[in-house]
Parts: sequence; structure tokens; C-alpha cells
Amino acid sequence: MVRFVIVDDDEKEIIHTEEIIKDIMSNEYEIKSFTKVNAALKDEIKNTDVRKIYILDIELGNKVSGINVAKLIRDVDFESEIIFITNHDKMFESVHRSIYEVFDFIEKFHDFDKRLKRDIKEILKRNFDNKMFIYKANNVELSVYYRSILYIYRDTEERKLVIVTESNKYIVALNIKDILDLLDERFVQCHRSCIVNKDRIQEKNYKDGYFVLDNGEKVYMLSKKFRGELDK
Repeated sequence: MVRFVIVDDDEKEIIHTEEIIKDIMSNEYEIKSFTKVNAALKDEIKNTDVRKIYILDIELGNKVSGINVAKLIRDVDFESEIIFITNHDKMFESVHRSIYEVFDFIEKFHDFDKRLKRDIKEILKRNFDNKMFIYKANNVELSVYYRSILYIYRDTEERKLVIVTESNKYIVALNIKDILDLLDERFVQCHRSCIVNKDRIQEKNYKDGYFVLDNGEKVYMLSKKFRGELDK
């Protein structure tokens, strides 16, 4: 699944952009739109568990620009694509494209529909680790990219599993054995109450019973009993 995040202070332009997206998308997707930089947008940016395509208007009013939003995105997210909607000249484009790894700059009044459709199609062709953990139970629906999951542990009080990602924690009513069946080969049991994403491990210390993740977090849930699987 891909999430489109539109940031534009003109609601008519948002509606038009949404119509373009709906016209070409056939697979699962969702759209979130914002007319200003607020707490909800900042929370959305911080959530890096979903693949995103940001469509940002350069001029947002109130002395805020799409460049400010791009900076917030790149502070935490280098995976998602950014498309700027602009009226600025090529000099502006050449300065900012490399800084924020912008996919494209599209002029609002010059082949806008055609170029936006082309860009989206091109982005969707790119290789991307899009395998997801999908969980549905009662009123809970959860979709999280495998690559975003750091580790999973059993909460002894809740008697449920906690999925830990770079930006969130999710509780699911499963046991260790059942959730392993829903994951791929990068996930292995490293403790009787813990599963870890092998791709995210930087250091293992069996003597002291901990592992260190690539975000610097140290987790004391490493057992010699499961060393064989983890060291494969």
C-alpha cells in the first residue's frame, strides 16, 4: 500500500490532485490532505511505517513553504518520495532538488495533470521492500512494513505482543508462534518472549543478554538458547 500526502493551502487544488490520483491508482492506496502545517501533519511525517508520496505546494501562506515541510520529512524519512508543485524558475529547482532529494518539480499551470500522473507511475515502478505485516481482529486493522519492525516482545501484564517500530508501538492479540507464521525470514526468535528483525541488528551480546539495533536502542532480550537461528 502507498499513502499520498498532499499539502496545499488551496482546497480546490487538493481536490483536483486527489482526482488525478484516483484516476490512475488501481492497487491499495490512501490519501491524506492538509491545508497547513499543524500537529496532525507533523505526526503523519513522524510515522515512517508506511510508504508515502508527498505532494507539496511550495507556497503555503503564513510565511510557511513546502521547503519547510520537506525539511521536516527528511529529518526522519529518506524513503518517501517528494514532489513539489511550484511556480518558481529552474534556478530554484536546481538548488533544492539535491538538498531534499526531490523526485520532481511540477509547474501548476503547465501540463500539471500529465506530469503528475507520469511521476506517480514512475515512482510506483521503483523497487521497494513492500512486504507487510497485516493483522485484522475485531475492530483492529493494522498494516506495517516488515522493514519498519524492529522487534516484537510479549507484554507480561497485557499478555499480548507489542510490535515495536521506529516511530510507534502496536499491540496485537497473538502469541510468539502465531506471529512468526505471519512474518518472513528476516524475523527470528531471540528470546522466549522476543522476536527480532535480523536486518536491524548492529550488535549481539550473548554474555550479557542484549542486542543493539541500528537506531541505537539496546534491548535486553537475547538468549543463548536461540543463538543458532539468529546467527544463520
